Amino acid sequence: MEFPTQPSQALPEGTVLAEARHVRQFYHKDSAADVQVLDDVNLSLHVGEIVGLLGRSGSGKSTLLRILAGLLPPTSGEVLWKGQKLSAPINEIAVVFQSFALFPWMTVEENVALGLDANGVPAAERDVLVENAISLIGLGGYENAWPKELSGGMQQRVGLARALVVRPALLLMDEPFSALDVLTAENLRTDLIELWAEKKLPVQSMLIVTHNIEEAVLMCDRIVIASSNPGRVAHVLHVPFAHPRNREDTAFRQMVDHIYALMTQRAPIVSEANLASGAQAVTLAPSFRALVPVSITMMIGMMEALAASPLNGRADLPVLAEKLQLELDDLFPLGESLELLALAELEDGDILLTNEGVHFVLSDLEERKAIMGHALRHYVPLVKTICSTLDERPSHAVKAERFRDELEACMSPDYARQTLQTIIGWARFAELFDYDEESDRFFLGDEAGE
Repeated sequence: MEFPTQPSQALPEGTVLAEARHVRQFYHKDSAADVQVLDDVNLSLHVGEIVGLLGRSGSGKSTLLRILAGLLPPTSGEVLWKGQKLSAPINEIAVVFQSFALFPWMTVEENVALGLDANGVPAAERDVLVENAISLIGLGGYENAWPKELSGGMQQRVGLARALVVRPALLLMDEPFSALDVLTAENLRTDLIELWAEKKLPVQSMLIVTHNIEEAVLMCDRIVIASSNPGRVAHVLHVPFAHPRNREDTAFRQMVDHIYALMTQRAPIVSEANLASGAQAVTLAPSFRALVPVSITMMIGMMEALAASPLNGRADLPVLAEKLQLELDDLFPLGESLELLALAELEDGDILLTNEGVHFVLSDLEERKAIMGHALRHYVPLVKTICSTLDERPSHAVKAERFRDELEACMSPDYARQTLQTIIGWARFAELFDYDEESDRFFLGDEAGE
């Protein structure tokens, strides 16, 4: 069913609708230096295309979406809408968020009508538009249902209908399928793409923020890959496949593999202090490398899965992600942590166990502890420094604050705490040292009570 009135004046295919120019965004964190979230981002969205914004945590994807929607002013740079500066939300841009954000005291029909009521659309026209939006998105028969009576997939359909009913020129979606189960998400993606391909959606362009590589290749005409900390446009890829797309097609799989390879390329390590001051990327002392909260259990699970048949020590990252049911924000930190400890290597979108990694998997618990202890001392200089300090002190104890302060000199307090917490978990497994939370001290052996 088509809408009785068209969205804002249709423009020729390829016309630039929205454009981010040299956008930078900083956030102030406590008394520490400002943290840069986005750095010199340039991005244009054109009529007739679906753009995927793909990146890991820390790439500023959601922040950029809010800036493009006019919900958040950039620290510097500008956003243009049809050539004019955008400084506030407008009716021609609609947003669908990851959380369904429905009002529980309103029916489906009332939730969908919210935007039209806010715009003062006459009742007769409003009712027709709401009915058509509900029908279009597959909610027919649920007009009088309450949100609590709907599944997650149906609630997200309500969110989509609410965005579409105002007939926006641009639809921005912030990880709209990530809160749904696999089958529900797949059904909703398929329905949305079919409506787009059949030109039944009352929109001229869509931007989908995602961290799901297959989702981006399945849905989008162009994929923008953002690097992290701060977010920058690292790569822009054209997707040449017509809809509907086949995940098992060789070219499709090759593109997924290529994106995995691009996203596992090493980037210069940049301190947050340097980012805040606008300095160029520099290589920091490894002691100050921020570590993500990756557990020993997860690393062991990945190594054992890699070592087992049919992988036999090497796997495409997308294959491993599917086997272990891991998202990007879990998979990449695991692989990079194993690479840091020389237990695995990342190469062209693949991950492979090193000889030491294979040795680890084949060893008993005590030998695994020894291997991990050796790796931590040799490849994580901060661990080596803590161990040396503990060995030198008669009490075999030292305040953790000393190392936390050193970390905070080049990263935010949150990253410093996260890094130390990760190191504590790794060191406990290897029995290198332990940590007492009450006294905030690292210690050896039974020294906690001293």
